[in-house]
Amino acid sequence: MKKIIFLSLVGILLAGCSTVTITGRKQLSLVSNADVLSMSATSYKQLIDSVPLSTDVQSAALVKKVGKRIADAVETYLKNNDMSADVANYSWEYNLVKDTVKNAFCMPGGKIVVYEGILPVTQNEAGLAVVLGHEVAHAVAKHSNERISQQMVAQYGAALTDMLLQNKSAVTRNTINTVYGIGAQVGVLLPYSRKQELEADHLGLIFMAMAGYDPNEALAFWQRMAASTSGASLEILSTHPSDQNRIAQIKADLPEALKYYKK
Repeated sequence: MKKIIFLSLVGILLAGCSTVTITGRKQLSLVSNADVLSMSATSYKQLIDSVPLSTDVQSAALVKKVGKRIADAVETYLKNNDMSADVANYSWEYNLVKDTVKNAFCMPGGKIVVYEGILPVTQNEAGLAVVLGHEVAHAVAKHSNERISQQMVAQYGAALTDMLLQNKSAVTRNTINTVYGIGAQVGVLLPYSRKQELEADHLGLIFMAMAGYDPNEALAFWQRMAASTSGASLEILSTHPSDQNRIAQIKADLPEALKYYKK
């Protein structure tokens, strides 16, 4: 029985793989696009209905302008590289929210929210392109699908661990299950999130370059972001890479991104 369950888990992992465009990274994908997009659309509507949208008409228009410019460039790239079917997964929408948080996020299918608090850091159109390129990258790389799949496997693994320990004492089982939970979170789920963030930075540079924005602007943006952030948590316990690691990786990724850049 144990062997059957273990082999089933291995089979699921081998079968549920896809490839991220441009980077070529293999990723776990156990959920359908249709399911994820349906959940995303519902959640996004609930969010937009519950938060105050920005009354800064000029900034809100700029968010939509830059977002559309990047999304159009990405869709053109996908169509030109035999990935037209992927374009059907996106229904781009951009909203600027009235909040002082320095953040932005993207839901599957291209539902993007930018908080007003990040505008003093972006400073200009190119800085905003850094943020939106990064968020568009999360959608194109289907990072939400991957995160859901990882959670599914982690839960399956916890159940398998408990079954394998069924003949052990209650104290032993509780101790090992606690350690498993910490190990899964720190050893797998958080690092994968950091990997996704760096991948979104990488793809975001390329996408903003495709749209005619100089990817070198990303360095200045992240330097400003680092200067505006204090009391950052340890990277090993964070879902995001440290500012220093992020900037170093962006410098390494710039030569590739510049190949796509046309003024």
